[in-house]
Amino acid sequence: MRPDDERECVAYLTANLPRLHRTAYLLCGDAHLADDIVQSTAVALYLHWRRVRAADNVDGYVHRVMVRKHVDTRRLAWSRVLLTEIPPEPPASGGESTVEDRDAMAAALARLPVGQRTVLVLRYYADLSVEDTAAVLGCSEGNVKSQASRGLAALRDLVGQPDAGEPGSLHGLERAR
Repeated sequence: MRPDDERECVAYLTANLPRLHRTAYLLCGDAHLADDIVQSTAVALYLHWRRVRAADNVDGYVHRVMVRKHVDTRRLAWSRVLLTEIPPEPPASGGESTVEDRDAMAAALARLPVGQRTVLVLRYYADLSVEDTAAVLGCSEGNVKSQASRGLAALRDLVGQPDAGEPGSLHGLERAR
């Protein structure tokens, strides 16, 4: 790798590492696994930086790599090992977002099917448009919309919040940022 390319890659990763880690955490629900996903994403970006830099949407390219790395880790046998059977306690209700609210939202996200969770994270946390999300996932815009709709409904049921009245609204996820 040329020194200029290396500096550019390192600068991108340095500037975006916290955001990438948060996105990976929301995808998988485990901080240690999120570290692994971000690390393997960073290695892939470093090895293929010329291809990444040539992409029309670098962030979209990076999100696609991250989602694929997450799916790859889900295929491994050790990823299905459960360490506990005790679910977390429900969060205390209140007007302000608390750590418990964010934990409950992360736990609810983790209980969603992978496709719905991925769409919700990319749409509402990473602020990607329907078109960009479809491009990252390699699927149709209609699929993104239906996965988001089903995911929001399931998330509301899991968190115990009524419909917010706004299409695509995620009170807890917006506050979890």
